Amino acid sequence: MPADTTTGPLADLRVIEMGQLLAGPFCGQLLGDFGAEVIKLEAPGVGDPMRQWGREQSQGKSLWWPVVARNKKSVTCDLRNPEGQRLARELIADADIVIENFRPGTMERWGLGYERLREINPGLIMVRVTGYGQTGPYAPRAGYGSIGEAMGGIRYTTGDPENAPARTGISIGDSLAAVFATIGTLAAVHHRERTGQGQLVDSAIYEAVLAMMESLLPEYAITGYQRERTGSVLPNVAPSNVYPTAGGEMVLIAANQDSVFTRLTELMGRPELAVDERYCNHTARGARMAELDELIATWTATADAEELLEKLHTAGVPAGRIYTARDMFTDPHFAAREAIVRITHPELGELPMQNVVPKLSATPGSVRHAGPELGEHNAEVYGELLGLDADQIAKLAQTGVI
Repeated sequence: MPADTTTGPLADLRVIEMGQLLAGPFCGQLLGDFGAEVIKLEAPGVGDPMRQWGREQSQGKSLWWPVVARNKKSVTCDLRNPEGQRLARELIADADIVIENFRPGTMERWGLGYERLREINPGLIMVRVTGYGQTGPYAPRAGYGSIGEAMGGIRYTTGDPENAPARTGISIGDSLAAVFATIGTLAAVHHRERTGQGQLVDSAIYEAVLAMMESLLPEYAITGYQRERTGSVLPNVAPSNVYPTAGGEMVLIAANQDSVFTRLTELMGRPELAVDERYCNHTARGARMAELDELIATWTATADAEELLEKLHTAGVPAGRIYTARDMFTDPHFAAREAIVRITHPELGELPMQNVVPKLSATPGSVRHAGPELGEHNAEVYGELLGLDADQIAKLAQTGVI
């Protein structure tokens, strides 16, 4: 059980995070957001490569690291060193959860495989996030998120049909695998509460992506239909697209439900479209998506974006702008719901980042601090949890174990 006084629904859980980059650490972030004590083990001297990753940096520091490592404690530990492996086992002996995202077999080579760890901690939940999972012919392969996105199907269906498959601008495969790993972890915790037994949570990136692919598989198996890239629209879902305005701004309008489409046509001054057999139901509108989009675009192109959106909102038609970060910082809804939280960083100053999701009414999560410095918690963790004195900790540092 954590030694600190952190609040949150998971405050009674101690997590040892041994992964790096994103797929494993994002799972650790999510657990930490809701109060779990997350102790991150990093290689001495270099740490998690995420400390250097990200498109932009400030004062030579990553602006991604403070987010993905928030609420965590950092200790250094050379897992390739037998003494480092011993320290890891001692920490794991009193932990609830271990997260790792190394290639299958790596933890076993380090003497940190699940079968060995459960001998010292039968209730341990071990979360393993990899490209292909722990079993199967591809398990030993190196697997980054982008490969899992391709294998899971989202790459093939993303982008303009006239161009090669595109990727979204974020590491969606890694993040999805981490989210599913978190769900599995919480399910395993619930199981342990009833049985006292831990278990393995095996989250594969390609399977996490596949889980989001809706009816792609039965569509092909039963009807022979292969989903293709469709740009900014979903096939047979209309109207739901991005439309121009008089000032050159774009607005997104989603009026594909019959009742909503009726409200849109009334706003357009074209109520007859709602009863026209070409557009009167979901199937008909989907079959005539292009011509319907042209009708709507002709109407929106004559209106100012702000006035148009106000009319759409008043009429009960889902619509909105396509937000950038700048829009998020100035939007009153973001502010009212505290969707962006600002944390004080010792070097970067006020540091904004996305807040905890979802919101819980009785036991909400929180962002307590940004990502820590490398080895910031060595003395606390090794001293207070393992009972090492200052000389022992110093010797471990001198020999490169921590």
